[in-house]
Amino acid sequence: MVLIIFVLGIFISVPTAFVEMGLLNIFQKYITSAILFSLISAFIGIALIEETAKYSVLKTKVLGSSEFDEPVDVMLYMIIAALGFAAAENILILSGSSHFEFFETATISAFRFVGATFLHALCSGALGYFIAVSFRLVKNKRKFLALGFALVIFLHGTYNLSILNIEGNQKFLIPLAVLISLTLFVNWGFHKLKKLKSVSKINLEA
Repeated sequence: MVLIIFVLGIFISVPTAFVEMGLLNIFQKYITSAILFSLISAFIGIALIEETAKYSVLKTKVLGSSEFDEPVDVMLYMIIAALGFAAAENILILSGSSHFEFFETATISAFRFVGATFLHALCSGALGYFIAVSFRLVKNKRKFLALGFALVIFLHGTYNLSILNIEGNQKFLIPLAVLISLTLFVNWGFHKLKKLKSVSKINLEA
């Protein structure tokens, strides 16, 4: 199951890339304000699409599966899907370079490994916590899940926005703050979910 989820994370990155390119072209055509274009692109054109794509792997393959029997499994499978997604995304970006320069390529690879890869994994892990806990909240399940999506989309979008549009020290301070915050939350989430009862006793209705 781990291998299947990782591979599905790779495959889902391809249609995601086409959707993102299509949306960015539409935004560029109809949005004249540079600031508004950056905001919508970062939070909707990229963060919303990518977080939804990774969640779709969990939704279609893991939830309801016999392999899914502990709350903490949600976070683990979300992270695995995200790692597959990030691996494919890194390859697509690096292979799209029009020329090869060893130093430049090595620098981009290292930056994306410590940055974007961790961002994908941590955002998915954080969302996995909200998904797992939402199973216990019969009346407020969808609201809690929406809260999780809103949080990770905000952090993902903030990371992207700062990397692309902010100059100076804040260009690195903001992404670092996002990654540290997510790391602390995911670590806390793992400890909390380990104390919950098995999924077999939790309401899994959509």
